[in-house]
Amino acid sequence: MPNDFLAAFTASLLLITISELGDKTFFIAVILATRHPQRIVFSSVLAALALMTALSVALGQLVALFPKEYTRYAAIALFLIFGVKLVYDASQMSVKSEEAIVHEAEETVENQDSPKAIAKLPIFGSFLSTISSRYSWLGIWTQAFVMTFVAEWGDRTQISTIALAATYNPIFVTLGAILGHGICTAIAVIGGRLIAGRISERVITAIGGGLFIIFGITAYFQGA
Repeated sequence: MPNDFLAAFTASLLLITISELGDKTFFIAVILATRHPQRIVFSSVLAALALMTALSVALGQLVALFPKEYTRYAAIALFLIFGVKLVYDASQMSVKSEEAIVHEAEETVENQDSPKAIAKLPIFGSFLSTISSRYSWLGIWTQAFVMTFVAEWGDRTQISTIALAATYNPIFVTLGAILGHGICTAIAVIGGRLIAGRISERVITAIGGGLFIIFGITAYFQGA
């Protein structure tokens, strides 16, 4: 149904875009874009986020294999609990909360953005180190990909994608989520430094929490 597809696309687009702005992975992209070519950073960060989206949607589909009634109530509960938690977290945040996230992102980049870090990657580390010594762009691409993927694992955007995929059409959830990630990544890479100081993590978290609550209520009435 067109309305169901639109709801899936819109829900994932809004939740991912709002949740990702000012997140740790957002600032990782901002920092990397000041050190390396923007096209390489953009493609690697977006590739990592797209892969994470695909895995999250797959997990959501596994959850959807359970009886639909239980799945629906579980998703509604997740939306509402996560939404209330985010609103509460926002109320407890200080003005310096964004500085802490930026500092954490800077530490991640400093610890991993080097040829030595590539060599320490599991399984293919030595191979990638050899290739990146010949093609420097590949080393940059790999590092940005790994940093983003690891930072995104277990993040609120991953959890929200799993819940959305268990509730809505998985294809349109995937499309909306990847578009949302693409928008945030483009903002981070192109103008992240200009707007970083103007992003309030407290406001973004509160808006994200409000969206979770709204979609939880919407999912309940759609089922009813």
